Amino acid sequence: MKIGILTAGGDCPGINAAIRGVGKTAITEYGMKVFGISSGFLGLEEPEYEELDETRLSGILTLGGTILGTSRNRPYKDDPDGKDKKLALIAKHYAQIGLEALVVIGGNGTQKTAAKLATMGMNIISIPKTIDNDVRGTDVSFGFDSAVMIATEAIDRLHSTANSHKRIMIIELMGHHTGWLALYSGVAGGGDVILIPEIPFNMEIVAQYLQKRANNKKPYSIVVIAEGIDKPKAQSAASYVAQLIKEKTNLETRETILGYTQRGGSPSPMDRILATRYGAYAVEQIAEGKFGIMVSKNGESITSVPLSEVGGKPKTVPPDHPLIRKSRKMGICFGDREV
Repeated sequence: MKIGILTAGGDCPGINAAIRGVGKTAITEYGMKVFGISSGFLGLEEPEYEELDETRLSGILTLGGTILGTSRNRPYKDDPDGKDKKLALIAKHYAQIGLEALVVIGGNGTQKTAAKLATMGMNIISIPKTIDNDVRGTDVSFGFDSAVMIATEAIDRLHSTANSHKRIMIIELMGHHTGWLALYSGVAGGGDVILIPEIPFNMEIVAQYLQKRANNKKPYSIVVIAEGIDKPKAQSAASYVAQLIKEKTNLETRETILGYTQRGGSPSPMDRILATRYGAYAVEQIAEGKFGIMVSKNGESITSVPLSEVGGKPKTVPPDHPLIRKSRKMGICFGDREV
């Protein structure tokens, strides 16, 4: 059996671990041939691929990024006439290469493309990856744990300089539509204010909270924000919040945008394990002839959900999430009510 594997969308820690999980399981357990598709879906639009043997898969478990390369190309978006010409081209080359299944690793946009390809008769199984943890249908995506560790370490480092200079330190984290990363790293890093897209905030409330801390002789404050919070388009979330805090409190404020650092480097042990489990399970499903699904985690079990229920539907943070409820009881401000 010949199977393909591609990685699409933004890179994140753990992709190579997933590739390894797919490849080693397919080759060792089932005697399959595995082909790595280059640069996401582009590698099937203009065929570019290589066979992955055990030697090629050796030593990649701890590597960040993806050995196959990636792109944010979304074939269905490049067909303004609605005729899905590029999707048809991908299906054509899939058949020409002789693939009998395709493993697609990616986030929300990638899951949507995977679902469309599945409806065209291709044998598709997908694996969720994202540092934002916003893929619907799974408890967690690999890449998230690594990003939380990186962001938490950055917040930890800000505590010392904030305390030394008696400042308000703002750190902006990734999260265009969801605040999972800001919430988890904000709590883990001891943030005083956490602002996420799912909870509308009032800067008057934030300013009053920070002023109250200063009046109570708290030497500094840490403000953790997701990049996707409501703000003017021309401004970064960090600069917008910093400007308003300065105007409303006159307290010394500095901002940090962590940026792509959150997506780079070696995956955490938990992400290596999760990605490996996802990859191995995907191949098990292929061997059983089960397609049109996304591998997912439900509690401690690795299972699957229909692709039709996943793509393009981000998983947002519930405003009453248990971690938010606990955080409020500890005095953390989310900008929507007085503390």
